[in-house]
Amino acid sequence: MTKSKSLIVYILTFGVFGIINTEMGVIGILPRIAEQFGISASQAGLLVSLFALAVAIAGPVLPLLFSGMNRKTAMLLVIGLFVVTNVVSVYAPNFAVLLIARIVPAFLHPVYFSVAFVAAANTVSKEQVTRVTAKVFMGVTAGMVIGTPITSFIADTVSLEAALWFFAVVNAVTFAAILLFVPSMPVREKLTYGEQLGVLKKPLVWLSIATVIAINSAMYAAYSFFAEYLDAVTHMSGKQISLMLVLFGLTGIAGNLAAGKSLHRRAIPTALVYPFAFGAVYALVFALGDFTVPMMILIAVWGVLFTLGLNISQYWITSAASEAPDFANGLFVAFANLGITVGTSIGGAFMAGMGARYVVIAGISFLALGLVLIAARAALYGPRKRQAGRRSAA
Repeated sequence: MTKSKSLIVYILTFGVFGIINTEMGVIGILPRIAEQFGISASQAGLLVSLFALAVAIAGPVLPLLFSGMNRKTAMLLVIGLFVVTNVVSVYAPNFAVLLIARIVPAFLHPVYFSVAFVAAANTVSKEQVTRVTAKVFMGVTAGMVIGTPITSFIADTVSLEAALWFFAVVNAVTFAAILLFVPSMPVREKLTYGEQLGVLKKPLVWLSIATVIAINSAMYAAYSFFAEYLDAVTHMSGKQISLMLVLFGLTGIAGNLAAGKSLHRRAIPTALVYPFAFGAVYALVFALGDFTVPMMILIAVWGVLFTLGLNISQYWITSAASEAPDFANGLFVAFANLGITVGTSIGGAFMAGMGARYVVIAGISFLALGLVLIAARAALYGPRKRQAGRRSAA
């Protein structure tokens, strides 16, 4: 039984990898897409920005609508749509068709994430939820950091079409695995839409949403310009930058494992320390960005803290709205993507106005805001406050 549940978690994780790989892997092949369809680089960038926008729009809505569906059925529908649209992308006759094939599945992206987190949590006891969630987050890290160089390598060594086929094949493998090895997962306690939307009446939920936006903005203000920073400031070659992306991803996976243990044991202290630790790394990146060896060490630590931030963000919202887990995970996906948009925009403004080195200053600014919000939640809704509230109610 334990082995069977572990297999389910790994399948869910691979599904997350497939979806994130579809979303982020295209970044490495945008120049080839622009050349293939005779469009500008900014037009090709719509494949990324509109995908993220669709995720942010759908996040609070579609997981709510799918919350009563058998979770296996929901996952098969989402992954099946990704397979079909990825195949359409391979044979797209023009950029408009390619763009539509990207945007349509993006709306169901939050549904898979929401269902996968809840399904994974249901395989373990309540005390182990943060650890199993961290394992599912490994798919996010692998999709963001490892999927991108793999896709670029396939495009460079074989063809653009082969790289697009890579997206389809990964999702097809996930579909087959879910179909064959994941049991039926009916929703036993279906909440009404009103009950789920009711969590939005809680100030704690809105405080947590603001924190997620701040933390993800802090992360992506610098990470979105990772390659530009290493090129302009550290003066690394293209191959070196690719290796740094892989290093970042590998340490990020280690960060997922550490996050599960840390959040399980000391969630509030972990969240409070996080902005200080990440801020220190950003400060060192700013000061030592010209030196290759120190930057390699800092990138390794950066990868750990990056995925820790993702785990904290997911925990922060789902623990605030634990009575509606599907909806809570949809909120996480939506507002994390909003944070990506905000952070990337502000980081880009800092880079355009002051230079690549200063994107980390944008990150530090958002971390300061995140610290204030985390401290506010700890003060207003910490364990002692809840215990006092229970005693007074009794």
